[in-house]
Amino acid sequence: MSENILKGIAAAPGISIATAFIYKKEIETIDDEQISNVEDAIENFEKSLNKSKKELNKIFTLAVDKMGENRAGIFEAQMMILDDPVLIQNIKDRIKKEKRSPIFIVDAEFSKYQKILALSEESYMKERSQDIEDIKNRIIRNIKKKKWISRIEKDVIVVTNSITPADTVLFSRENVKGYITNFGGLTSHAAIVARSLNIPAVLGIHDATTKINNGDKIIIDGVHGEVIINPTEEQLNYYEEKCKRLAEFDSGLAKLSDKPAITKDGKKIILRANLDIVEELEFIFRNGAEGVGLVRTEQIFNLADEFPDENKQYKIYKELAEKIYPNIVIIRVFDIGGDKVFPVDVKEPNPFLGWRGIRFLLDNENLLKTQIRALLRASIHKNIKFMIPMVTSIHEIKRTKEILEVCKIELKNEGKEFDKKIKFGIMVEVPSAAVMAEEFAAEVDFISIGTNDLIQYLLAVDRGNEIVSSLYQEFHPAVIRVLYKIIHASKLNSAKVSICGEMAADILATPLLVGMGLDSLSVSASTIPHIKKIIRSINFSDAKLLAEECLKLKTEKEISIKLQDYFKLHFSDELENVF
Repeated sequence: MSENILKGIAAAPGISIATAFIYKKEIETIDDEQISNVEDAIENFEKSLNKSKKELNKIFTLAVDKMGENRAGIFEAQMMILDDPVLIQNIKDRIKKEKRSPIFIVDAEFSKYQKILALSEESYMKERSQDIEDIKNRIIRNIKKKKWISRIEKDVIVVTNSITPADTVLFSRENVKGYITNFGGLTSHAAIVARSLNIPAVLGIHDATTKINNGDKIIIDGVHGEVIINPTEEQLNYYEEKCKRLAEFDSGLAKLSDKPAITKDGKKIILRANLDIVEELEFIFRNGAEGVGLVRTEQIFNLADEFPDENKQYKIYKELAEKIYPNIVIIRVFDIGGDKVFPVDVKEPNPFLGWRGIRFLLDNENLLKTQIRALLRASIHKNIKFMIPMVTSIHEIKRTKEILEVCKIELKNEGKEFDKKIKFGIMVEVPSAAVMAEEFAAEVDFISIGTNDLIQYLLAVDRGNEIVSSLYQEFHPAVIRVLYKIIHASKLNSAKVSICGEMAADILATPLLVGMGLDSLSVSASTIPHIKKIIRSINFSDAKLLAEECLKLKTEKEISIKLQDYFKLHFSDELENVF
């Protein structure tokens, strides 16, 4: 790798070329001063609280415009901390008792919460400590009556130590071209906000602010997680040409939006989109998806603080079903635990193999019942299907079906309408489910293969671990053969089978997946035009032959070469533009 290239986490896709703006937050000094007038100090503290609330409320309003109400809920959560009566009273009591500066007391009290969160083993909770830091600094600045500075120049790539959600939203008003940070991961609020706003971001570079200077020319490649500092003429020409080609290529792809995903010899593949936030719907429609193949409900509701009640869920599912009608929307029940939001206090030594997905829901049946009732009530247009995640045993499938029947009886007795034949499916994402695919398929209407976890568990590789991440191989022969087994087993039992993991969005894999017999693919909205173009350019008979050849190969390298050779022969323009 060239010396001027930094590698980080590809947190939000896209390519930008712009000038670097080093954003440094002023660090407030915290003096432990004794005070003589306690009443004045408490009044000053209360005023600073009110001012902080007003500031956050303004940011919340701006965020609603840019990101939608659910995502903007990040700032509502921050405002709730400012209303915490126990925390606020504790600060006031300490000011009275200890006669110390409110700045010192605020710093001490908020820092306690930060330390607790920072010690958490879950990355999500660790990253929340950054949100507490933001609130703490805001109050302290307001106690000092200093102006809150979040100003940057227009059209720059922001380079900083870490970035708060508030900064991310405020900076977007200046047409920011990208974000680069020393710290932060895929689940940080900054990453979520950047993706929602469609701004490229590479996070977690560690030494970005020491290696990049103000005014440096920067190329940010949010697809590959790379940052190029002061590019050579050759690098600049390459990326400028790539941006230009991408724009032209995207323009050509847009013309396919109303065309079906059908091979040249007539094999129809249903191409749906994955959905994380409701505001993505417009983008999904524009790119020509035939419905939604995966709604991640834990993302839709941003479960950081509480589980939504039945009515709140019903309204969202109903709105989704109506907007997507007559196409299908497949809704996954809450998949929590692992690296995802977990709004209860549970400590596990290995959360990925712990209390997560359907395990958690079956141990909390009221939560599952609430969600199933809401889904049923929203299903009157008969275009909702639902599925359960992290299935490992047939008991989990049968118990969920029993709960489904109980919910149907309850709603019938209450005189509420619902789709009596709602389709029920499972995610296959662990080896035990893959091995039992034939038996599991006999119990359900459809199977959706979640390749991210399936590959991770099948190859025993943590894809987030840089040391072994190269061993995470979607074209490993074991992966290909297991995928084929799941597809074949599903078809033996007439269960429809689709794939919704990141592998489905890899255009190199498209002919192979089609050739193995998948009925549908569900991918990010931005990938749909690329996948559609591939499907419309191939013969199913050729893809089937390609799959049969790949299934006989013994190494990942052999399969990759086979697929690349196929692409060089049929899609040289895709290789040049996308990779």
